[in-house]
Amino acid sequence: MSQLKKLAGQTAIYGISSILGKTINFLLLPIYTAYLAKEELGSFTTIYAFIAFLNIIFTYGMETTYFRYATGKGLDPQKVFAQIQSLLITTSISMGAIIYFSAPALASWLGYEGQDYLFCWMAWILAIDAILALPYAKLRKENKALPFALTKLGNILLNVGFNIFFIVFCFHVWNGELLPSLQPFVNTIYNSDWGVEYILLSNLLANSLMIPVFFKLSGKFVFGMDKEFLQPMWHYAVPLLFMGLAGVTNEVFSRGLFEYVLPENFYEGLSQREAGGIFGANFRLAIFMNLIIQAFKYAAEPFFFNQSTDKNSPALFARVMHAFVIFCSLLMVMVSVNLDLLGSFFLRGEGYSEALYIVPVLLLGYLFLGIYFNLSIWFKLTDQTKYSFYITAIGALVTVIVIFVFVPILGYMGAALSTLLSYFIMAVVCYFFGQKYFPIPYQTGKDTFYLVFAFGLSYLGFFLEIEQAVLQFITRNSLVIVFVLVVLWLEKEELRKFSNQLKKRKP
Repeated sequence: MSQLKKLAGQTAIYGISSILGKTINFLLLPIYTAYLAKEELGSFTTIYAFIAFLNIIFTYGMETTYFRYATGKGLDPQKVFAQIQSLLITTSISMGAIIYFSAPALASWLGYEGQDYLFCWMAWILAIDAILALPYAKLRKENKALPFALTKLGNILLNVGFNIFFIVFCFHVWNGELLPSLQPFVNTIYNSDWGVEYILLSNLLANSLMIPVFFKLSGKFVFGMDKEFLQPMWHYAVPLLFMGLAGVTNEVFSRGLFEYVLPENFYEGLSQREAGGIFGANFRLAIFMNLIIQAFKYAAEPFFFNQSTDKNSPALFARVMHAFVIFCSLLMVMVSVNLDLLGSFFLRGEGYSEALYIVPVLLLGYLFLGIYFNLSIWFKLTDQTKYSFYITAIGALVTVIVIFVFVPILGYMGAALSTLLSYFIMAVVCYFFGQKYFPIPYQTGKDTFYLVFAFGLSYLGFFLEIEQAVLQFITRNSLVIVFVLVVLWLEKEELRKFSNQLKKRKP
């Protein structure tokens, strides 16, 4: 139980920073939906889907590789850090330069003629993100959760601050509605035709300002690349590149391709890019699940590696999975039954709420992604990372098929189903291979029941309509209590054991 408490403590710190940070960042959604046109929000959705995908390529599994070789191979952790960081700096600048000089072609290909600068900024954002990835991993490895959390929050606050400055403050000054004395200055830096441009520019400025802060926190290192020293790490990392793509495959295909696959006039009065903006805005509501998964991943990855030599680690990993499924299932119900309130708060523009019905499907999809992250520990610990490629390829194939078959028929729901089915199949395949090579006694029956039960309650609460608003709120949220009571009843033996352990520890 002490190991679980340690993991829970680390997850809490990462989780608080992640929740606060994502919440602060998420508060930009009402600003975007209020100040930007749906077409601009569609551009934001598409461009950031590609950034998420390319971000994985820029880091190509080196964070997990650093954990593996700095903790379990008997190597000097500082040398491992220096070598991998040197490699990442070199490859990040090289790949960034390729995108930078290819910006005109990319802009033309993706339908952004005359906006080459967007892809130049994208190149810089990707390069800086990749260069900062390993210093972040080093803080996690050294259990420096607080500095990690504070720097993450600092970066997000800068990003949000720049967004508010350009999109809200400068707009009102330029429009003569606020501080007219600043209008001459604002006129020199503000372009009223820009929308998604300010989102990218804010991201770039915030990331750039974090570079000196983060290199100070992570410590000095000697630049150098020893081919023989790096070669086994490279072989370990490359398959993880494909595993990393698992987490963003759907972001690219379901969000990035949505506007290109959706037939014209599928939604009356909306262009394909405007419909993409609506889908992207609703997709962002799944952040409530995604941020918990991200916080868990930050804490769990080094935790799993540190516990891997313990003979009781399989049982521990199973308990972690069980707790994860219960907590995330509860979260899914809580968010789904309150989507009407969340939608009215975060989606300020007209027409956005028409796609709210896809959010429970997206929440369950992200939950399966979290399950996949739990299950994937088997091929990381057995150095069989090649399986990440096979599993990701299967997931990508499912995504492509579902997108091209169901989006023209079901629209928003077709894209949401691509997220759910891809992550579900990846989790199932990973489970069966894992039980063959690294058996872990997961509580599969119970976990499956909780997932199905929670998903059913989620849609029951979402569609439950009662004329009186207060009564509707109470009735919908009573389903959360129903789920909790069922969990308490099914887990009564585990809770009794835990209670007895606590009593024994008391003096």
